Amino acid sequence: MTATTPLGRVVRDADGVHLEFVRSLDHPVADVWAALTDPGRLAAWFGTWTGDPTTGSVELTLAEEGAAPGRVDITACEPPRHLAVTTDGPEGAWPLEVTLRGSGAGTRLWFVHHLAEPFDASSLGPGWQYYLDRLAAALAGEPLPEDWAQYHPALAGAYAVPEP
Repeated sequence: MTATTPLGRVVRDADGVHLEFVRSLDHPVADVWAALTDPGRLAAWFGTWTGDPTTGSVELTLAEEGAAPGRVDITACEPPRHLAVTTDGPEGAWPLEVTLRGSGAGTRLWFVHHLAEPFDASSLGPGWQYYLDRLAAALAGEPLPEDWAQYHPALAGAYAVPEP
């Protein structure tokens, strides 16, 4: 598997259009949950958050050069199994969900980005694949993927939205 192997899919169903990724991780649920929610662990692969999550929102700054902080609204948090947030993207709100389930000694991770019109996942798909690869590498203590160009535009066509 390389950075140009699509690992997610775009689904159109009765609930709308979503970008989905399912990953099997060789780490316990509690460890994966910490990598997603603990500020120090999240900073290692995605970005930093500040604030008090009990208020229902935090400020997140992605680990990208020049990234500005953005508000993340926490819509559901059921440790250590489910986290749903909404953040602002270029086209409007980005509703995101992560669900974790134990699978043997490891974890099965489901990541869903609920898309809105115009339903373009050509850069979102490669972007989330890049960050989920970074999560897997951080959990494994391996070097993180750093070259975004390996993902986009090479994977842009793999995340086409199915016709209705």
